[in-house]
Amino acid sequence: MNKETIQKSLRDSVLVRWAMLITVGFVLAANYYFYDALSPLKSTLTRELGFTSTDFGWFVSVYSVPNVFFLMAVFGGIILDKLGIRRTGFMFVAFMAIGALITAYGASDMYRNDGMGHAFMSSFMSGYSPELKMMLLGRFLFGLGAETSIVVISKIIVKWFKGKELALAFGVKLGLARTGSMLALILSPRLIQAEAGWTTATWFAAIFVTSALLVFIIYMLFDFKLDKQVEKSTLESKSDPFRFSDLIKLISNRSFIFVTLLCLTFYSAVFPFFAFSADFFANKFGLSEIKSGEIAAMMPLGTMFFTPLFGFLVDKYGKAASLMIYGSLILTAVHLCFAFTNISPYVLMVVLGIAFSLVPASMWPSVAKMVDEKRIGTAYGFMFSVQNLGLWAFPILAGMILDGTNIEGAKSIDYTYTMIMFSCLGIIGFIFALLLKREDKVSGYGLNLPSNSK
Repeated sequence: MNKETIQKSLRDSVLVRWAMLITVGFVLAANYYFYDALSPLKSTLTRELGFTSTDFGWFVSVYSVPNVFFLMAVFGGIILDKLGIRRTGFMFVAFMAIGALITAYGASDMYRNDGMGHAFMSSFMSGYSPELKMMLLGRFLFGLGAETSIVVISKIIVKWFKGKELALAFGVKLGLARTGSMLALILSPRLIQAEAGWTTATWFAAIFVTSALLVFIIYMLFDFKLDKQVEKSTLESKSDPFRFSDLIKLISNRSFIFVTLLCLTFYSAVFPFFAFSADFFANKFGLSEIKSGEIAAMMPLGTMFFTPLFGFLVDKYGKAASLMIYGSLILTAVHLCFAFTNISPYVLMVVLGIAFSLVPASMWPSVAKMVDEKRIGTAYGFMFSVQNLGLWAFPILAGMILDGTNIEGAKSIDYTYTMIMFSCLGIIGFIFALLLKREDKVSGYGLNLPSNSK
């Protein structure tokens, strides 16, 4: 394969590679939309289905169970490195769609009126409602597919953008993902007011995810054409048999471990808070569900702009390790302000959006500097599994803290102790960011150098 042929491949067309990013970005937006679609509906779930704060915490956290206890994101990354993008992506996006549809069905009147599976779900664990159990099953299957699909999309971006605008591409990808979150927080409180009933919000989210499966099939056609144009070894390393020694080598890399632990603590301080944020605003500031959802949407709205900007800056100027430190500090400060001040939530959510742009825009492209491309799927899969340990544990812990520190039936819920917990996670993440920067001076990966310099 000569150089001239390679230059004419699809990935060397600016228009095509960015079109592919938008295509898989739609899949990611649907993923994030469904993940956050029920976040502003916590009080509705309590009113309609009898969910407690702990029940809601379980619902949020069960998403991460397959990736924490079955290591599906790790195995998904291994499967990705072995089977490739198309087969792995289709399989796991299909799991997302099936899980989303089951979740919507579990909340529906059809199911509640003795629909299929209702009697079975009523036959065990009587302390939990059949609606909660069916929705937990759907959320579990959605999580089974969702995290590995993110790993797939991360590898897609490395495939199309490595050596080009990699950090910017990751920034745009994350911005598109946050678009899904923003739309969920704005639309869900409005969709519950539809004439067809509040479950319109859950069905809309499920259909959105199902449409993402169709969009991914479109991407598969272009991916196939790209592999036909250019020898696969020039884009992805050849499919070597997976060896556990590769995983041992990965987790022996101190820089990789520090960035993974930063990923764990940082995301644990953001996503679980985000799941409770609309309810937090409603209780602390006395706002309606719609207004609370709009304020919560300020964070993903900010990341839509800030993440690509910071990605561009990392590509051009570097400083990824330093930006991770700054993002962790800002995150901690925001949570402390939420806990102990009455600063406008609009302002704090925009600032939180800056923190939530600084760290991911710096962290994910940095991994590509630490890990051989043939094992990038395994690396991202490992990181997502560790990340999901926090996404499983901390929503449950947040719900338990709320139920344990508030009187049942109280007019409003006090979130002070929960926000202190999130602040502590930010401080721990700051420590790991410092350790990562120090280790980078030894390892020489050049995390503070521009993307095209390594």
